Amino acid sequence: MKLVKISDLFEVKYGVNLELINLEECDKKEGNSINFVSRTEKNNGVSAYVQKIDDLEPNPAYTISVAGGGSVLATFFQEEPYYSGRDIYILIPKKQFSEIEMIFYCYCIRKNKYRYNYGRQANKTLKDILIPEKIPTEWNSLKINDLNSLEKIPLLEKDVELNVNNWKWFNLNELFAISASRDSLSEDLTEGGMTPYITSSETNNGVTSFFQEEATNKSGTITANRGGSVGYFFYQPVDYMATPVDVRILSPKFNIDSYIGLFIKTILQLEKYRYNYSRKMGTDRLNEFKIKLPVAFDNQPDWNYMRNYIKSLPYSSNI
Repeated sequence: MKLVKISDLFEVKYGVNLELINLEECDKKEGNSINFVSRTEKNNGVSAYVQKIDDLEPNPAYTISVAGGGSVLATFFQEEPYYSGRDIYILIPKKQFSEIEMIFYCYCIRKNKYRYNYGRQANKTLKDILIPEKIPTEWNSLKINDLNSLEKIPLLEKDVELNVNNWKWFNLNELFAISASRDSLSEDLTEGGMTPYITSSETNNGVTSFFQEEATNKSGTITANRGGSVGYFFYQPVDYMATPVDVRILSPKFNIDSYIGLFIKTILQLEKYRYNYSRKMGTDRLNEFKIKLPVAFDNQPDWNYMRNYIKSLPYSSNI
């Protein structure tokens, strides 16, 4: 996959620099309303609706908004004209792209967020970020509605009662082998591949980028954030790489599947509150970790109950 700079495909401009406090907010349904895009990661970047100013042209429709500060690299496809706050950059396509292509490039740009931790802004460097020259073939067959097509239907059409009174405590290291990742740091790897790279992020299952190197950690394991967004756990359904600095790997000593993995990762994350205020969750602390789980007649973890409980939840048919 050939990579090119953002500036090769898009004209990069600084957006209309406005302060929301100086604008007149209104209801979206009003005839003269216009979207106001800020540095938020939510709601497609739209934080308010404001009255259009007669002598001020908005940013053009069918462009991409990128936050250079705040929630750095919060990137969204804007179908309508919009005003924007400070530190918002506008990407104007140099050739005609479909909606799917625009959304794909938003996705690619957001995947570079890890480069801008610790207060680093994406201003001078934004135009030089590398993105694929062409959209992958599998994206071309998608329709916009396909991107939001989750079914609320559960896999198991019965209620599974959640009663913790009969649960039992287990040492985490009885159930999992706990180890540090042995992978290289992300800056030593080659971008643009299909291997997910896990860092101590709290979103997107911990995945912050994709690299060309072969995966070294097996699917069916759980990653634990030692630092960064400490206390977050993620079940990994595919082979992956992970940062050696702030991720620990939990390899099960039992037969695991996605349903059991999601159940356990949720229980583990209930202990997140113990790791605030820069207290890290390293290998030693994980070896002291206890987890309370439902038990079967033999006083061992009731794996079938965990599996059925997840299957009984809304949206489980999408797993």
